Amino acid sequence: MPKFVIEREIPGAGSLSAEDLKGISQTSCNVLRKMGSEIQWLHSYVTGDKIYCVYIAPNEEMVREHAKQGGFPANNVAVVSTIIDPTTSE
Repeated sequence: MPKFVIEREIPGAGSLSAEDLKGISQTSCNVLRKMGSEIQWLHSYVTGDKIYCVYIAPNEEMVREHAKQGGFPANNVAVVSTIIDPTTSE
């Protein structure tokens, strides 16, 4: 199944409190439960004004539907074509 990186522009994301992030996470998980097992949230990276989320889903439309139902921005959705890491150099 394809893996996606979603860029969410959220001003001040890096300053969100642990409670705020917990609430966002709970909203996301609630939407995912309603959508079924075809879409999975793996993890997210919180930066200054953006959150980058990694999802597994059958298609981009499902990723965008999750964002719509959760009230999250999905400014850019990119399919991951390859994953590299330090072991790639071996």
